Amino acid sequence: MATMNPSRMQPFQKGSNAATASMPTAGSAGPNGRQQEAQPILRQRSEETQPYGTLTRVPIGLDDDVRLASVEALNQILANTMVLRDLYKKHHWQVSGPTFIALHELFDKHFEQQVELVDDLAERVQILGGISVAMPHDVAERSTLERPPSGREEVPVQISRMLEAHEQILVQARQQARAAADRGDDGTNDLLVSQVVRTNEMQAWFLSQHLVDTPLVRAK
Repeated sequence: MATMNPSRMQPFQKGSNAATASMPTAGSAGPNGRQQEAQPILRQRSEETQPYGTLTRVPIGLDDDVRLASVEALNQILANTMVLRDLYKKHHWQVSGPTFIALHELFDKHFEQQVELVDDLAERVQILGGISVAMPHDVAERSTLERPPSGREEVPVQISRMLEAHEQILVQARQQARAAADRGDDGTNDLLVSQVVRTNEMQAWFLSQHLVDTPLVRAK
């Protein structure tokens, strides 16, 4: 069993900061003369390497104006998708009543599918050389969806909110898919049609059926 050399042990002094006492700085020499290679370099900051709203040049055969238009459109849909994703998780936690387990599980399944859409949309923005919207305060500024209250709402209201969000995203996605096709940006068109539109249509169908006022036991 390895033992510590007493000559290399530094006693703790009363009143010293245990987190920083005798802590070597990055690049300083250790007791054997070697650099402290294992010491993390902490508290680092720098200027942005790419500001939001700018493009880098990428060799994908699309002009700058085409890529910029697609990035702006995708970021708008991305912001709304991130809000819808979080609406699903909010209602997953807060749903109540006799349909609790069915909706609790459905909302979580839809949340996971929206998580995948968020990742696909953000990565498409990066592929085009742009910067994807990411932080909650930036998302809140850009989203066009109605903001819900912090507290719990009735189940029909929860579902109605998400259906309205789905519809807004679907309208935007279809419009921007056609615009992307007209610009020759087939990748963005494919993402919006095959993933965003189809996923949101399917989820809207599942949700809307929970608002049908139909008898459960006795026929009318």
